Amino acid sequence: MKLKLDLHDIYNRGDEIERALTAIMAEAVAKKAPLVEIIPGKGSGQLKKRVLRFLERTDVKAQYHRVEKDSDNFGRVFVHFRWK
Repeated sequence: MKLKLDLHDIYNRGDEIERALTAIMAEAVAKKAPLVEIIPGKGSGQLKKRVLRFLERTDVKAQYHRVEKDSDNFGRVFVHFRWK
């Protein structure tokens, strides 16, 4: 199972971006999903930087195993989880 979050529609609404990221991470933990795909889009790269800063927060980082930036598509980030 892979969860997917597309941020194209809310790219300019900071509060909603934060809520959407928090919600998708909580859903991944609740469902023990192995992978979350976050799509900030290509654009100027500011939204992707914001997503990566969110993922670097200590409280968030404790939830996942690793982050992978898609080498084929700049506008996509994968968050991998490891469940025991």
